[in-house]
Amino acid sequence: MSEKNIAVLGLGYVGLPLALELSLTLNVKGFDVNNNRINQLRKGIDSTLEVDPKKLINQQKNKKLLITKSQKDLKNCNIFIATVPTPIDSKRKPDFTALLNVCKVIGPLLKKKDIVVFESTVFPGATEEICGPELEKHSKKLKCGEDFFLGYSPERVNPGDKIHTIDKINKVISGQNKQVEKELFKIYSKLTKGKVFLAKSIKVAEAAKVIENSQRDINIAFINEVSKICNKINISTYDVLEASLTKWNFLNFEPGLVGGHCIGVDPYYLAEKANSLKIAPQVILSGRKTNDQMVKFIGKQISKKIKKKANILFLGITFKEDVPDLRNSKSLELINFLKKQKHKVIIYDPFINKLKDFQNLDLSKKEKAIFDSLVLSVPHSYFLNEFKKKFLPLLKPDGVFFDIKGKFRNDFSENYWSL
Repeated sequence: MSEKNIAVLGLGYVGLPLALELSLTLNVKGFDVNNNRINQLRKGIDSTLEVDPKKLINQQKNKKLLITKSQKDLKNCNIFIATVPTPIDSKRKPDFTALLNVCKVIGPLLKKKDIVVFESTVFPGATEEICGPELEKHSKKLKCGEDFFLGYSPERVNPGDKIHTIDKINKVISGQNKQVEKELFKIYSKLTKGKVFLAKSIKVAEAAKVIENSQRDINIAFINEVSKICNKINISTYDVLEASLTKWNFLNFEPGLVGGHCIGVDPYYLAEKANSLKIAPQVILSGRKTNDQMVKFIGKQISKKIKKKANILFLGITFKEDVPDLRNSKSLELINFLKKQKHKVIIYDPFINKLKDFQNLDLSKKEKAIFDSLVLSVPHSYFLNEFKKKFLPLLKPDGVFFDIKGKFRNDFSENYWSL
């Protein structure tokens, strides 16, 4: 394969940074089905805040990156990289809808010797057992593994992280044969200043990805359980962790709400595979259950320490710090829990303009100390810098500050709570 024309399908948190970085050395076409997203990206506007707007505009002007919603624009591509979401459904089962849809887009475009790479998180076996046959079905009678080939390189994007960006992290690659592996090594070694690691097989690469996030979920669940114990005996979880970290091999995890579209989702993919093999995924699902229960635990702690029908200022509603993403936000679940307890909740998040069905704080108005409680749920950098100046004065003198992640634990003693 001499000239590489690459298509990246799915221009979200994963696909856009990937397409943009690849376009620095290769010809790339970025495809998405969302018309609004396409129109914004063409203007250099990235609502995920993951890429440099100037870089996005320049690569399009230089004709190294084409942003498109037209399947026809991809007809000359010979390497297709799918970066679509793989969520769970209402029954917490893997939802392959987006993955199957992207196969419908790629399939008719396939030619002999083309390579299709999947970066989406799946359980081991999904790429070859689900995606391969689906691509075959929509192709022009081509055979997977004979006429076109599969690769898998799991995404490792950490939204909001400006240190571990896509050009600096280690990348795992895998392919159906040595030629595919060779081609993928050439591509991804241009992308990242980190190492490119060749996994023994596609299944190995799939398994590696899904256990990365499952391991993190389980470790956080353990610390969340510890935080409940510490809360009962009136000691600080963070004081305990600080002492424990003096041991050389103690792992550094902190308690908190676990949401988003990765850590709170991927364990269910591993659990699904385990169940299909008649292996009970007890540890995996126990960790998920523990983390999901933290919304109720924190909500009860708040209600216990404040008066009935309290006025609450709730700070931070996205699923994690410094990102504008509300998907699977546990903060929103916590707000709904508090509202069911008859509390009045007013929200503020610098990344979200206004949210329907929620009362938003207007910072342009000079509010007095009217709140019975402040809840710092998502400690965006903005809050860490501005909290004492802009938000603490809004708390009544006898009000309670709930600092869920304990960011200000050294500054307060009375009327203060953290995990």
